[in-house]
Amino acid sequence: MPRPRLRVLAVLLALGALLAVSALPAQAAAYRYWSFWQRSGDTWTYAQTGPALDRPADGSVEGWRFAASAEAQDSSKPRDVPGATSFAAICTGTPPKGGTKRIALVLDFGTAADAGGGAAPPAPRTACAQVPGDATGADALAAVAKPLRYNSAGMVCAIAGYPKAGCGEPVAEGSGGSGTASASKSPAPQASGDSGGDGGGPSVGWFAGIAAVLALGGAALWQARRRRG
Repeated sequence: MPRPRLRVLAVLLALGALLAVSALPAQAAAYRYWSFWQRSGDTWTYAQTGPALDRPADGSVEGWRFAASAEAQDSSKPRDVPGATSFAAICTGTPPKGGTKRIALVLDFGTAADAGGGAAPPAPRTACAQVPGDATGADALAAVAKPLRYNSAGMVCAIAGYPKAGCGEPVAEGSGGSGTASASKSPAPQASGDSGGDGGGPSVGWFAGIAAVLALGGAALWQARRRRG
C-alpha cells in the first residue's frame, strides 16, 4: 500500500479511537440530596417522575432518603422503620375519609456519613398523609413533613427542616456517604417536576461519528487492496 494511503488510514483509525474514548460515560459525580422512592411490596424503586407530577393512589407507600450517593442503589434507598414497613402499619391510626386518600411516607434522614461535617441526622420516621383525591406526592409530603425547602428549580432541598443548608451539592471525593462515584449511570437530583430518566451517556451522534470514521477507514483499506490485486 502506498505510504500516503497508509498515513490517511492511520489518521482515520486514530480519529475513530479518539471518538470512541470520548463517547465513554464520564465518572459519575456523587451528590448530597433527597431522593424520591416508591414502594411495591417489599421493594423500593427510584421514582421515575418528580413528586409534583406524581399522583399516588390511595394506599401507596412513598419514601424519601437523604444520602450522599452517585447512584440510586440499595445503600441509598429508604431504610425500613421497625414495625412500620407497610401501608397498613403506617396508616393504621388514620381512618379512611370521603374525598381523600391516604399515602404512607417513610422519611429517612440518612446517616452521619451522608450528612457530612459531623452533623447528626434525625432518626428515620413514618407518617400517614391524608390528602385530597387529586393530591400529588409533593402535596402528601407537605402535609406531614413541614418545613420544606426548595431551590429555584423546584428541587426538594430540605424535609422537616433537614438539612439546614445546601441543596444537591457535589460530594468531595473521599468524603464518605451511602455510595461511591462510579461510571454507571446516575440519577441527578430530581426537581419536583422532573420526568426522571438517566439523562446520561453518549449521544447517538457520537456513535454515528465513530461508525462513519471506521467505515471510511475500511473503504480506504479495501480500495488499496483492490488496486494491489
